[in-house]
Amino acid sequence: MTYHPKSEFLHVMQERGYFADCTDLQGLDETLAAGVVPAYIGYDATAQSLHVGHLLNIMMLRWLQKCGHRPITLMGGGTTKVGDPSFRADERPLLTPTQIDENIAAMGRVFDRYLDYGAGGAMMLNNAEWLDGLNYLDFLRDIGRHFSVNRMLSFESVKSRLDREQSLSFLEFNYMILQAYDFVELWRRHGCLLQMGGSDQWGNIVNGVDLARRVADVELFGLTSPLLTTSDGRKMGKSAGGAVWLSAEMLAPYEFWQFWRNTTDADVGRFLKLYTELPVDECERLGSLGGAEINEAKVRLANEVTALLHGGEAARAAEATAREVFEHGGAGDALPTLALSPDEVAGGISIVQLIVRSGLAKSGKEARRLIAENGARMDDAPLTDAGLMLDAAALASPVKLSAGRKRHALVTLAG
Repeated sequence: MTYHPKSEFLHVMQERGYFADCTDLQGLDETLAAGVVPAYIGYDATAQSLHVGHLLNIMMLRWLQKCGHRPITLMGGGTTKVGDPSFRADERPLLTPTQIDENIAAMGRVFDRYLDYGAGGAMMLNNAEWLDGLNYLDFLRDIGRHFSVNRMLSFESVKSRLDREQSLSFLEFNYMILQAYDFVELWRRHGCLLQMGGSDQWGNIVNGVDLARRVADVELFGLTSPLLTTSDGRKMGKSAGGAVWLSAEMLAPYEFWQFWRNTTDADVGRFLKLYTELPVDECERLGSLGGAEINEAKVRLANEVTALLHGGEAARAAEATAREVFEHGGAGDALPTLALSPDEVAGGISIVQLIVRSGLAKSGKEARRLIAENGARMDDAPLTDAGLMLDAAALASPVKLSAGRKRHALVTLAG
């Protein structure tokens, strides 16, 4: 981006690497410089937790608030009932209203870590408030008439699905209209002027800007961030164990810390700028380190990111556990722990079952393959027998299980 913004927020977006595209960069910059701008990002409640893939745009909202503007987290209580088809190969499974409400409540606890929802601060809204009560015929007449099917079919998120001859249901096709309508409603109700999201949302965001111009003759703005991949080409947020969840109930803080500690050398500086609040020059200095020093930069990255989400104490505990595990061969206090009742081990329990239940493998087949390929260890000794059974006596002291060199868990006997 060659444009030099006057507003602090766009300067941060540019300097730290959040910026991909904008519907009207100069117009948005002038609006941000003129006063407080309410801006939103939408989150459909498709799971019980957000994951690391959401963290970049959560940080954008955090920086927006730090720069004096008003972030809005829009929970998709209405749009989740439809499902965003963007760049998906198939239709999302439909959730019940109860599941959606439970997911929204769980996701809200994550946002509380990053945003201040106090008086005059961030707002958490739910689009079910206006979508659930829509009259379908009125909506088609007043809103649907502004959308060209030809243009909607040209959006890459839709076109790629159809080019692969994969089904796109009429239900999903409505999603982009509903998201555009969300933007207009947020402007009407809360003066929201800006929608942000990943670059895969560009078409949906542009629809909202265009709809506002057509129905209210108002100029709204869209800003997107790049879709991140790691330097080795992997989608950001994926690990060998699956999604990297932001909820401590779905992923232990230690495992979250380890994800960042295992960052590829080439990504350290970039991730420090995106996922921490360290000064840019410090991020670049740490990212330029080589040899053994880059490992300390990774520890700094892991500590900073974990402290923002789970608190400083959790970050310090994770680092202490990692040093105990990797430098001294111990177990550490912050390892993910599987606590078994005496009844569960009364007749013995298989090592394969323990590996699966402790989260080190997704299935018994994967656990047995891990053992066969010499990738599993128990108390740092190689596991070679997939038929091994453990009883209460064997679990009288905590047992440390390992998958490879970097993933560990404890198994304990409760009571």
